[in-house]
Amino acid sequence: MPPSPVVDHFFDRATGSLQYVFHDPATMKGAIVDPVWNFCPKAAATSTRSADEILRFVREKGITVEWVLDTHPHADHFTAAAYMSDRLGGVPRGIGAKVVGIQRLWKELYHDGLRTDGSQWDRLFEDGDSFMVGSIPVRVMLSPGHTLASVTYVAGDAAFVHDTLMVPQSGTSRADFPGGSAAQLWESIRAILALPAQTRLFVGHSYPDKDAGPGFMATVAEQRESNIHVRDGITREQFIATREGRDKTLSLPDRMLYALQVNLRGGRLPEPESDGNCYLKIPANRFPAPSAA
Repeated sequence: MPPSPVVDHFFDRATGSLQYVFHDPATMKGAIVDPVWNFCPKAAATSTRSADEILRFVREKGITVEWVLDTHPHADHFTAAAYMSDRLGGVPRGIGAKVVGIQRLWKELYHDGLRTDGSQWDRLFEDGDSFMVGSIPVRVMLSPGHTLASVTYVAGDAAFVHDTLMVPQSGTSRADFPGGSAAQLWESIRAILALPAQTRLFVGHSYPDKDAGPGFMATVAEQRESNIHVRDGITREQFIATREGRDKTLSLPDRMLYALQVNLRGGRLPEPESDGNCYLKIPANRFPAPSAA
């Protein structure tokens, strides 16, 4: 049996985002996955409420954080990876190597000075790369579809599958962002569902009712049995038709045009301008407005 990390989840209800800390109970070494840097789009104001909650948790539990990991450049929240690394004494930050392709794509949209070599991170993971967190082996799977740079981190019997799958009753995540593909998402999900049946799959988002907690984990077996979009018996063509039909009804996340400018810098704001202030540059008329706008 593969080793089993302890996994704790943290939920940012404003964006439906799930953040994780996993650690090796034998060594108390761990990693943080997809931390949120809170952002209010109405005021263009950041706060570190969610990140500080996680930092308090690892400190109180005595977990030595060895990595801060992003699964992809998020479109719905700012990443707190840089903030957390700074607070943890320079813990290395990692993301999938294909992030440079997204940087090049969005640099044209923002028309700014964004570096497109991935140098904003300490490690750019290729498909099949591996590393250790304590005695827990972690393998990186390239999982494009939601974005072209998405990766899954398989840590022992746990896999952090980001915006591919949701819990079975919610199906899968959208694939209509620039560089996304429903066909690629299908292939990525089928590769994830080929992991051992009892592998715990920790998802990137949940949108529960106001007074309910998030759905954050289901096993490979549970996903294959009952996921409404990709359970066994659903064909590739059926999935693509369902996913693309659903995506046509969705508006852009309200933080997206802010978030990508920050997340493609590894979780840092653009450099201050001559007045000492940072500015978020929003491309106008590059995306269609919702039909009701």
